Amino acid sequence: MPARVIVLAGPSGAGKSRLAARLGLPVLRLDDFYKDGDDPTLPMIASGANTGLVDWDHPDSWLHDDTLVALTELCRDGVTEVPIYEIALNGRRGSQPLDLAGSPLFVAEGIFAPEIVPACHRGGLLEAAYCITQRPAVTFWRRLSRDLRERRKPPLMLFRRGLALLRDQRRVVSHAVELGCHVATPDEAFARITTDRSRT
Repeated sequence: MPARVIVLAGPSGAGKSRLAARLGLPVLRLDDFYKDGDDPTLPMIASGANTGLVDWDHPDSWLHDDTLVALTELCRDGVTEVPIYEIALNGRRGSQPLDLAGSPLFVAEGIFAPEIVPACHRGGLLEAAYCITQRPAVTFWRRLSRDLRERRKPPLMLFRRGLALLRDQRRVVSHAVELGCHVATPDEAFARITTDRSRT
């Protein structure tokens, strides 16, 4: 493959997008592969304060196979068509090309990133995979501030979701490790990636 992918996984709000921008590589935003809000296969929350609402934190709310097709095309051809997703609208508003412009590396980041690590490894697409972590309280406030600023969902829903994700952070990290990610802070991952790039 002419190009390989660096996967950045980790809890929502941990700093994956900031790290991706800091690396200066082309970025595939995996959150753009969410299903549309009217998709009948979307998973629903079965208990708690948000019972009956779509569970956007469940992998079944996300198009795994479409993501792998885009990753494979980027590694093989250096270009692919990617959706433009509006979280606040629960749907796509078009698509756009993503061109690596000859870069041998690119970043794929998103909350469901661990799900693609095994397939990328088997297919020879994977350069490295990291689970980006911060202290849970830091992740909670960063996520909540971002989601409120971007008006992603109603404030009460965002707060309740944030508390649920705060309690779930340890499991999220463990799951990423099981699927092949290495745990690192944003600074640690940046140092490892830039060191590895300088050696090639």
